[in-house]
Amino acid sequence: MTVSPPRDAGPTPARPAYPAAPRSGPVELVHGQPVADPYRWLEDPEDPATVAWSAAQDLLHARELARWPGREALREQMAALLAGGGSGPPVVRGGRAFHLRREPGHELAVLAVRENGRTRVLLDPLEADPSGTTVLDAWEPSGEGDLVAVQLSCGGTENSVLRVLDTRTGEVVDGPVDRVRRSPVAWLPGGRAFYYVRRLPPREPGGAGRHRRVYLHEVGTPDGRDTEIFGAGRPETQYYTVATSPDGRLLVIGASEGTAPRTDLWTADLTVTGADRPALHRFQHGTDAHTAVRLRPGRGPLLLRTTAGAPRGRIAAAPRDATDPGRWRTLVGEQPGTVLQDFAVLDGPALDRPLLLVLRTRHAVGEMTLHDARTGALTGTVTLPGTGSVSRLTTRHEPGHEAWFAYTDHLTPNVVLHYDAVTGRLRPWPDDAPAGWQAGGVTVTQEVVRSPDGTDVRMFVMSPTGRPDRPRPTVLTGYGGFGASMTPGFTPQALPWVRAGGVYAVACVRGGGEEGEEWHRAGRREHKHNTFDDFDAAADHLLHAGWAAPGRLGVLGSSNGGLLAGTALTRRPQAYAAVVCAAPLLDMVRYELSGMGASWRDEYGSAEDPDAFARLLAYSPYHRVREGARYPAVLLAVFDGDTRVDPAHARKMCAALQWAGTGDGPVVLRTERGVGHGTRGASRSAGLYADVMAFFARYLGLDLTGDVPV
Repeated sequence: MTVSPPRDAGPTPARPAYPAAPRSGPVELVHGQPVADPYRWLEDPEDPATVAWSAAQDLLHARELARWPGREALREQMAALLAGGGSGPPVVRGGRAFHLRREPGHELAVLAVRENGRTRVLLDPLEADPSGTTVLDAWEPSGEGDLVAVQLSCGGTENSVLRVLDTRTGEVVDGPVDRVRRSPVAWLPGGRAFYYVRRLPPREPGGAGRHRRVYLHEVGTPDGRDTEIFGAGRPETQYYTVATSPDGRLLVIGASEGTAPRTDLWTADLTVTGADRPALHRFQHGTDAHTAVRLRPGRGPLLLRTTAGAPRGRIAAAPRDATDPGRWRTLVGEQPGTVLQDFAVLDGPALDRPLLLVLRTRHAVGEMTLHDARTGALTGTVTLPGTGSVSRLTTRHEPGHEAWFAYTDHLTPNVVLHYDAVTGRLRPWPDDAPAGWQAGGVTVTQEVVRSPDGTDVRMFVMSPTGRPDRPRPTVLTGYGGFGASMTPGFTPQALPWVRAGGVYAVACVRGGGEEGEEWHRAGRREHKHNTFDDFDAAADHLLHAGWAAPGRLGVLGSSNGGLLAGTALTRRPQAYAAVVCAAPLLDMVRYELSGMGASWRDEYGSAEDPDAFARLLAYSPYHRVREGARYPAVLLAVFDGDTRVDPAHARKMCAALQWAGTGDGPVVLRTERGVGHGTRGASRSAGLYADVMAFFARYLGLDLTGDVPV
């Protein structure tokens, strides 16, 4: 391992000359508090001043990039790690297995269908757009499998357009339908029609492009003739799910306020009124809980996964008229130390009794059990390949004894597994899938960190030896929001780093879902400070336990994790040598006014509320930048097609840090064009990972240019 001298040793490197950025924005009085926004003008990407400033930042980034040693070699390593391809778990309909598949060396996944032991490509986004900027956002086959609804978007915007393909020929038989953005699609039997969710056009009264409605669409008819089913008169921040039972009898609509962990549910018996005029009845309403329905054929009770009365989740059976969760019968209750993630019903004729295949996580690590579907009694376990994560479970539309899911961990790329409840066998799918592999030279351990209020926080540590044998250059990352869990997942950017002698750590801080809904709520809104305290504690643990070398600790965060990294930067700039914020939220006073910010009020609170505003302003990274502070090297990465988090957050933060700081390292803005917040091509991912880790190597002092002993 090669480590460069400490940052404070030797002469101070020359700081780059930053592009001019006038501090001309307003100072506004908000709830009696003056709030300065000197770089408000950078919110408009079309303003000539913003265009010129951004072009100058591109030149600065290019000059700095040339100083990061081994970047090209690192990009080649990342490309090799991402080149293996792989599949997603299949959705089996009508004897056909639909799945995402990326062939080795290919840029993007294709939609494939496997039938009679052979796999063929149904939709390849690169055929529609060789530039690679068109991606497949979502897809859903009909119950019979002869049709499939696909949603594609361009330039990273995630503004999807829906079309229906004939499975046999791949030809478009319906569409396009725009303004759908990863809409759920619920088919009716026979493939004659489906329910979906669509935004109103901006020109409609009250539309503004945000209000959503549930519609019924008949295949082969113009979308202008679609029947509105649900959503009129509801708030613009409402998001909807829609599902139908395999036999087409039952319709279930779910509504949630933005990303709130609460669900209202409506059901309708379509045999009573018809699909175009369902008589919707409230099933769950006003309950502070999230509930999902596992739909099966027939008129039996509904099987639910719910947090009602069970913050870590339970499986319940409910009569279809049981609108009170108190009337729901618990089949599988909460299990101490675990969080319920999903379940599947296995009830094929080859089984002597119906089973529930239950997926839980224990401190973010997946585990699976089997239960009697009638009593909930534990009947067995399913041994997973390692300490990793499992995706959602898929089964046949009709009764069956099989389930499919994807498995991954920090060192293992995604592999699809098939479980047969008759034989108890777990094997790779499909039969001709290449054998999986694991990365050598990297060990993963799980640490327990004590937060300032005494709460135990878990942290995964990837290192060369599995123990803190010497202080090493270290990168710490986390997320801490929206109930999203930092479960083990293939981490290609960490592997060259650790093999070269570094440490890569993932903190499971409050605000996530690693320990259930209470863990999430302990790190949102008025409790957001817990998220930041947990992350500080994780950083201190890495230093005090001897994992991280003083002056060699870096922070990485993306999206809400970018907010976490930005807050760590402005709370304790002296603690870190380098910080990377990708697609970050950084101006928390105005976050609601751009991107998807309005839908996140339940998570952060609204600046329209005086108390919430005070909390937001207190930690908002953009507003915490102080002139003369000694900030570390900072890389801000944004994507111009991002419609979730406005790139203006990073532009404004970049200008503020370049104006304020006196540290040794630069503040650099990396703007990538033609991509957005979500799906991207393999080479784009390799380039981003390479830039980020080369930046850390430069400013944390780790030599990534050769094969060196650890």
